[in-house]
Amino acid sequence: MFDRRQFLHTSLSTATAALLAPQFLLGAEKPTLKLASFRVDVSPPMDHPLCGGWIKPVVGMDDPEEAIGLVITGAGAPIVIVAVDWTGILNQAHQRWRQVLAQAAGTTPERVAVQCVHQHNALFVCLEAEQIVSAQKDLPHTVLVDFFEKSLEQTAHALSAAMKQLRPVTHIATGQAKVEKVAGNRRFLNEKGIVGDWRGSASKNPVHWELPEGLIDPWLKTVAFYDGETKLAACHYYATHPMSYYGDGRVSSDFVGLARKRRQAEEPNCAHLYFTGCSGNIAAGKYNNGTPEARVQLTERIYAGIVGSEQQLTKQAIESIVWQTENVLFTPRASFNETALMEQVLNKDAALANRIRPAMMLGWLRRCERKEPIVLSALHINSTTLLHLPAESFVEYQLRAQAAAPQRFVATAAYGDGGPWYIPPAEAYPQGGYEVSVAFSEPTVDAAMTGGLTKLATAQG
Repeated sequence: MFDRRQFLHTSLSTATAALLAPQFLLGAEKPTLKLASFRVDVSPPMDHPLCGGWIKPVVGMDDPEEAIGLVITGAGAPIVIVAVDWTGILNQAHQRWRQVLAQAAGTTPERVAVQCVHQHNALFVCLEAEQIVSAQKDLPHTVLVDFFEKSLEQTAHALSAAMKQLRPVTHIATGQAKVEKVAGNRRFLNEKGIVGDWRGSASKNPVHWELPEGLIDPWLKTVAFYDGETKLAACHYYATHPMSYYGDGRVSSDFVGLARKRRQAEEPNCAHLYFTGCSGNIAAGKYNNGTPEARVQLTERIYAGIVGSEQQLTKQAIESIVWQTENVLFTPRASFNETALMEQVLNKDAALANRIRPAMMLGWLRRCERKEPIVLSALHINSTTLLHLPAESFVEYQLRAQAAAPQRFVATAAYGDGGPWYIPPAEAYPQGGYEVSVAFSEPTVDAAMTGGLTKLATAQG
């Protein structure tokens, strides 16, 4: 299991490697890069818990969930970026993904970014919480650890195989297009300045359809990689909760995954990846009534955004590439107390979610006590930055990153290490609302997040 001594060792190793890296990392010489993609079906089997165990378990499958990744070599130690169609991968589970994939690629965990897409009829994995919950004989599992390990092992094998199929990558291209009638802000303040109305992923309330979109990022961004004229991979980024409906036990990559798969079928020789941006306060409830028909409509709109973004792609030869990380420590909520949280887990009169969630809170509290940091990372290629952030970060963080480096094309993927759950900006805490109630860190998380992402976004600016 990952511990702080290992973290310090690998951090020092990465820092040393950076000092010894070829000069092209500093932009002095044109790099010679190679790239390969890999994909694995990580759909949970029948009866597997979904969304941490407090919604209906798997009863069937509508379409498979995947882990899709890229590996890039030639810029120091290999770089690995993966998008996983799971709800979340938290704490030691996330550290384990990065460790195992790093070993498969011959790199260090700091050079591996694992981001979830955040569908809800999917796995939500906190290994510490599973240990706590499984000790209670009256509680269901939150995850079947054997399946978790099998999924990770298969992904590592696919990555190892991809390392033998690397192709030159010579060009990068960027483009963006507005997505129509998908995203809307979830939080609406009343005259007292607190959340008075809340709009989730789906709503059958006409009032929610009439409320404005509010603060969102309307742009779907694409970053594509080429070998000459051949498009090898395209990474798509958009900020919204990706659920049309869930809780029926049917495995699905939902509307964002269905749009990705449609585009993939059109370009079978190009790997298409979809990353969910900072969507802690963003969802589709303004335009989604939770019906199968709405899922079809949302799929079409995301697909149109992907195609529109790719139509705007502008290519340029790769001249420089840099991978950078920032380690940040968050302070757990002052209300978190080991004894009190354990009492909630043991309360047999409480709802299932109100017993499992405290186990995840305990996992986060213990992690913070061990001072194991969250790792933010960024891949800078020419004037493009691929930014990787943790958990359910609010859209404000994505917009801040873009504002910090207006001369760069900043594409943000959130839902990396899910340990902190929601990450609101400081000003959201006194406003209350659901997201603040399940934010596992104190408002000081804002300074740590903003400081870290600003350093990354402006490092090459």
